[in-house]
Amino acid sequence: MMKSLMDMIPARFRRSTAVVPVVRLSGVIGAATPLRPGLSLSGVAKLLDKAFATKNAKAVALLINSPGGSPVQSRQIFLRIRQLAAEKKLPVLAFVEDVAASGGYMIACAADEIFVDPSSIVGSIGVVGGTFGFQELIRKIGIERRLYTAGERKATLDPFLPENPDDVARIKALQREIHTIFIALVKGSRGARLTGADDVLFSGEYWAGESGIALGLADAVGDLRSTLRARFGDKVDMPVIAPPTGLLAGLLGRKSGAGVELALDGLGGLPEQLISALETRAIWAKYGF
Repeated sequence: MMKSLMDMIPARFRRSTAVVPVVRLSGVIGAATPLRPGLSLSGVAKLLDKAFATKNAKAVALLINSPGGSPVQSRQIFLRIRQLAAEKKLPVLAFVEDVAASGGYMIACAADEIFVDPSSIVGSIGVVGGTFGFQELIRKIGIERRLYTAGERKATLDPFLPENPDDVARIKALQREIHTIFIALVKGSRGARLTGADDVLFSGEYWAGESGIALGLADAVGDLRSTLRARFGDKVDMPVIAPPTGLLAGLLGRKSGAGVELALDGLGGLPEQLISALETRAIWAKYGF
């Protein structure tokens, strides 16, 4: 049977069809290696712009799977989502896959509602930083550390020098400042839905999906497809807004081969790449993934 003209029009362009564009936000935030770039505002801004500009959109859905990372990039992505939601007057729905923890949870807070799987991990509202101490190692192998600075605090927490209590105190004060910003963001987003005590919610602890709901960190158990169909009808169109692929991506230097070439051209940076990869793996491992 010959299709009608209306059937030939893509669903998202039919006035009768609800459209909810989907943006996937996955990976460690800010951290990057040549082969695995991390989440950043510069990397997702165009995708968010496109999602919120989608014709006939009734909402925007975020698929989030991130263990956190840079507090700056997390907050910048959060702010961009809220700005676009206000400009376009569209609700935002976040769907947590494996993890929305730390900075990943900060991004989830940009949504009007947060949905989780019972096994999702949410929370980890805190700030962490770390380094290593190699001063005994280099002493044992006969290496002398020579460091020259202008500015008495320039070598704060140098891993090849003994730990300085004053340096630690300054770092902890900085972390508390950032933690305060994070707490204010979560309270501003979740408001009266938060039911846990501050010393529990903001301790850096994290919880599985239903416990997160009980504490007010998420709203309900739900997957993307079932939730959107229940809310907007069985015919809802859910186009995934993704970076360019194929020939266009190649022309823009975005296909995976470009990353491989970069890695091969930068063999001198292999130690840094290895450290970055190990740090990324450690962040995921913290949440059991």
